[in-house]
Amino acid sequence: MKKYIPGRIAALQQKLSELELDAALIYDRENLIYFAGVSDVEGGVLCIPAQGEAQLFCLWMEAKHVKEISGLDVQGYPFPAETQSTQAAKWLAGLGLKEPRVGFTRYFISLKDYQCLKNAVPGMVVGDIALPCYQLRSIKCPEEIQRIRSASQALAVGMEAAIAVAKPGMRESDVLAEASYAMGKAGSEGSSFRMQVLTHRRQMLAHPYAGPAPLEDNAPVVIHLGATVEGYTSKMCRTIFLGNPPEECVRIYETLKKAQDAAVAMLRPGVTCHEVYEAAAHAVEQAGYGKYWVMEHIGYGVGIRQSEFYPILAKDNHVKLEENMVVDLLLPSIYVPNIGGLRVTDTVLITQEKAEYLTQFLR
Repeated sequence: MKKYIPGRIAALQQKLSELELDAALIYDRENLIYFAGVSDVEGGVLCIPAQGEAQLFCLWMEAKHVKEISGLDVQGYPFPAETQSTQAAKWLAGLGLKEPRVGFTRYFISLKDYQCLKNAVPGMVVGDIALPCYQLRSIKCPEEIQRIRSASQALAVGMEAAIAVAKPGMRESDVLAEASYAMGKAGSEGSSFRMQVLTHRRQMLAHPYAGPAPLEDNAPVVIHLGATVEGYTSKMCRTIFLGNPPEECVRIYETLKKAQDAAVAMLRPGVTCHEVYEAAAHAVEQAGYGKYWVMEHIGYGVGIRQSEFYPILAKDNHVKLEENMVVDLLLPSIYVPNIGGLRVTDTVLITQEKAEYLTQFLR
């Protein structure tokens, strides 16, 4: 068994007790990576009682592999005669509770799974354990930090490849293809989000991704890349300039860099997320762009997911940062019509003394 697995399960069991829940059912890949140490299982469910031993159900052909990696009690099931839904339902019914209180991570349970559980135990009461799971995942162990560091190193290779080929008229998707190939060769197992190479006219969109649009000359290009290593992700964004861009575009990018510097300088244990946000906002205000700074979130935790919901670096969020949290900064842009949309983002480790850029690449 991986040495950290018992401690993580025990920590979740403590959360279950605090929430007065009888059990947790973990279906999603993210939390299977964290609580079972397995990154390559599909159709699995980890059943964790508030007290007692956890049990993991997966396809029979993967059971031996999963047991060797996790060290947990692993039971295989024959598909399609059985599914993860039927196995979890039998396990839940076996607790012998008429109205068990069961915790789920709210984003990751299918309707089919839910129906099987309700049919087996009609009195089941549902609880939400999404935030407790993100809280537990927010403090990284040395192995997790090393995986994020390795993903960050692959990102630098990808960014270099993207910048090397970007030129006016080239499609966004073609630039991304070069970056993706380079990152794969450098050890990345792929991105956990839809990556961006954006010509200037598409940079004001909320969630764009690289497409067939040609890069404009005399304009900025946003390149936002992600990489993963053994289930852990890193992300980095840079803005480059083709030709002779408008001077105000350059000023905005310089302002964003100053805002990021101010925010990163605040990243240390005991500082609140609100204080980090205010440091960035003050730098933007000082540059005269305050009214164009419309976002109240400037970063999230980074780990198994590229944007984890604890901690959230946001205005009026008074959660305190802790050592060995990993976050990304700086998400938003300065939204000046027809000029703004530029971005810079890095993945940063919080240590006892200061913040450490895990993504190391010229800005």
